[in-house]
Amino acid sequence: MQDTGYWPSLLLDAGKNIVDFINYMPAPSIASRRINGVRRFNRFYTRIIGALDEGHLATDYALAEVRLLFEIAHRPAPTATELVNDLGLDAGYVSRLIRGMTRRRLVRRRPSKSDGRQSYLELTPTGQRAVADLEARASADVARLLAPLDHKSQQSLVDAMERIQSLLSPAAPTESAAPYLLRTHQPGDMGWVVQVHGALYWREYGWDERFEALVARIVADFIEQLEPRRERCWIAERDGANVGSVFVVRHREREGVAKLRLLLVDPNARGLGIGRRLVDECIRFARAAGYHTLTLWTNDVLVAARKIYQAAGFSLVGEEPHTSFGHDLVSQTWELPLR
Repeated sequence: MQDTGYWPSLLLDAGKNIVDFINYMPAPSIASRRINGVRRFNRFYTRIIGALDEGHLATDYALAEVRLLFEIAHRPAPTATELVNDLGLDAGYVSRLIRGMTRRRLVRRRPSKSDGRQSYLELTPTGQRAVADLEARASADVARLLAPLDHKSQQSLVDAMERIQSLLSPAAPTESAAPYLLRTHQPGDMGWVVQVHGALYWREYGWDERFEALVARIVADFIEQLEPRRERCWIAERDGANVGSVFVVRHREREGVAKLRLLLVDPNARGLGIGRRLVDECIRFARAAGYHTLTLWTNDVLVAARKIYQAAGFSLVGEEPHTSFGHDLVSQTWELPLR
């Protein structure tokens, strides 16, 4: 007679062995879980931004070509070697991409006057138009990505991205490099720009309310006549508070010329490089938008701002004494060629 208790016993023993095996299996280490988490995020984000698309931003350009075009547009005359080193790309690969973009008349080389073996890269007018279109497409894509989120969620997302960038930056964080973010304007910012200019210039230079009225006219014209592809405002924000501003607007009388206006950094945020960063963003944007010159109007008493303009490559092209805002002043016009 068959022992009917044999199979249940065997199955029970096998079950115990499986449980024991599972219990003694080494659990995934904390490090491996973190690695998997980063890789999972990378797969998610490359899909979100279309990094794997055959043509980036629904164009004929590959992602690597777009990145090189952006870098050439946003740097003052880079060399191929500089791009290779900074982007960590293969030199031969970069050389092939640049040759291709040269054949398509997007990029041209300018020989160095000091080193015949070296040449600088710059965008052609065709390349500038291409980058302006890519900038607009990229901004539109991000806008669509952010659109389903409310303002608080959008800010949380940007803060998280800033945090990722800060943690993975090769430079060790320091107090002097306290985090801040730059963003485009939103409702309420124009009122802040007017108020802070009026209060700050009264406190530091004694300029009366007529200066505040001038700022109010400038920001009103910006909002009412805004051309998003050719004009922009940046607001610097730190710890949720506005600490800086700058504008790029089209010159109404000079075709191909943009104006840099209303550069300001709150005294509590000075020394962080915000002013220099704001001016750099203006230069990059104006160049990508196809302007050939960036100009600005200031006064000689604004010494700190003048140093930033000089460091960015602006040249003084005119001065004129005038009486404004309750003071005798000397106005200055500075300009930067973008081509």
